[in-house]
Amino acid sequence: MTVFERPRSTAFSLVELLIVIALICVLYAAWFSFGSGVHQKTQKERCSDNLEKLFLAMQIYANDSGEFPLNTNATTSEQVLNSLVPRYTADTSLFICPGGRDPDIPSGAPLTQHKISYAYYMGRGTNAAPTDFLLSDRQINTASKDAGDQVFSLDGKSPGNNHSKYGGNVLFCDGSVQTIPPRAPFSLAFSNGIVLLNPKP
Repeated sequence: MTVFERPRSTAFSLVELLIVIALICVLYAAWFSFGSGVHQKTQKERCSDNLEKLFLAMQIYANDSGEFPLNTNATTSEQVLNSLVPRYTADTSLFICPGGRDPDIPSGAPLTQHKISYAYYMGRGTNAAPTDFLLSDRQINTASKDAGDQVFSLDGKSPGNNHSKYGGNVLFCDGSVQTIPPRAPFSLAFSNGIVLLNPKP
């Protein structure tokens, strides 16, 4: 080695370190981004909490009126669930799925002037079976569904995409919530005057 030669370094250069940090940031963003499975799993858990709290409000309503909210002229879930606000709950954030992109609703504001995230099986009474379903994430349509039928978005696009392509939650009349894939693992069929109302498109 001559006097002017510098010893070869085996350490990373600043540029190499910056490239590695940038790659880690990109991978982290992809893994935890809005549409990722990891992100949606967390959001489905928060969505489940929302549905459980809504069930409590609906139970109090049913105790007062003898049935869950009913509006025979309703064409969307906002129109019928509006009867819960503000007397039975002023917390309108419960009507917005954390996994979706619906805008927030001001506390205590009428639901009819906004857009919520949940579909409602209207027509249930206080004598409903525990396994009857009451609310769910926004569905692809308002039809009755058998096991294997599509309930939620398969590709993350609207309709039925509260949780992108990762299915959604269903609230039962006993207050329990079950997360299901986009295709129903069990029957979500209904009859006897039950009507499924989706939120506004």
